[in-house]
Amino acid sequence: MDNELWVILLPIILLPVFFAMGWFAARVDMKTVLKQAKSIPTGFYKSLDALVDRNNGRAARELAEVVDQQPQSYDLNLTLGKLYRQRGENDKAINMHQALLESPDTVNEKRERVLFELAQNYQSAGLVDRAEQIFIGLLEGGMAREARHRLMSIYQQDRDWAKAIEMAQLLSHNEQTYQFEIAQFYCEIAHGALFKSNFDVARYNVQKALEANKKCTRANMILGDIEVKQGNFSAAVEAYGAIEQQNHSYLSMVGEKMYDAYAAQGKQEEGLNRLIGYMKTFPDLDLINVIYEKALLLKGEAEAAALAVELVRQKPDLNGVYRLLGLKLSDMPAEWKGDADMMRAVVGRQLQKSVMYRCRNCHFKSQVFFWHCPACNKWETFAPNRIEV
Repeated sequence: MDNELWVILLPIILLPVFFAMGWFAARVDMKTVLKQAKSIPTGFYKSLDALVDRNNGRAARELAEVVDQQPQSYDLNLTLGKLYRQRGENDKAINMHQALLESPDTVNEKRERVLFELAQNYQSAGLVDRAEQIFIGLLEGGMAREARHRLMSIYQQDRDWAKAIEMAQLLSHNEQTYQFEIAQFYCEIAHGALFKSNFDVARYNVQKALEANKKCTRANMILGDIEVKQGNFSAAVEAYGAIEQQNHSYLSMVGEKMYDAYAAQGKQEEGLNRLIGYMKTFPDLDLINVIYEKALLLKGEAEAAALAVELVRQKPDLNGVYRLLGLKLSDMPAEWKGDADMMRAVVGRQLQKSVMYRCRNCHFKSQVFFWHCPACNKWETFAPNRIEV
């Protein structure tokens, strides 16, 4: 009976003890936190505040003062060097990270990290050869993947597509295969070979591009161009036509080439009808000008104008309205022609300013189409049809 009573009373008796231990632990932790908070220089918080305000200049100055107080701090020196690089002060960044390398405490993983940052400094400063040497030296360590990313960037910049392909293949894994990049690298080689009339090399690299990415429309565009150069016009039509199954949006970029391949076989009517069919099936395609110009040659002004009006009304936009006003001018009464011509001029100016190609990734806008976005450096992100922006 006594034992049972003790079992019941013991937790009640020890409860104040447990409470006191918890209170003491909390007090100890709080004191530690307060002590650590007091040990952090005020300049660190000022620098952080400046970064939040996107004032990199003030952030760098405040952090530099903190580093002067704690010159041996690895993390602060590393971060300040990165901040200098972001501001374009590459000399300061290089000196900061070189000095950090000389510290006896910068060993193993820390040393690799500093070398990686130093190589980026060199790359940012345009000293690409030095950067490449450092990145290659990091390929066997813990920074290997990051170094391969940077090397791929350097090889793209240098247009060394074979090495870029090698890096992309080494980086590929189940979650990210780099199929778009690899296909585009092969396309760059193929395009260069086609320019030099090395048709076998061009064909080989087109095939490699399609193996990497079977939906690579650019590969079929180049293949069609190869066939045209070699006089294989039927094969060229087939290559251009395959784009419909890959991504129909890119048909705008080969519409005129496809018609010319038909025309070379004496099949102008068939070629025109195919373009008209594309436009009716996919109203977003930018083919109205090509269709009108080819129809004008084959059918005369009246039929070409009627066809263009039909297609414009199917999907009105600035480009179509500009074309439509031009077609209607000849039919207008004399008193309306001057005003209509003025309206067409206004639409034309607006067309030049607001109808552009746009990157789907970063929304960079351009009057010129790019396979490789100059703003975000992504491949195959430009929409192939100009849009109103």
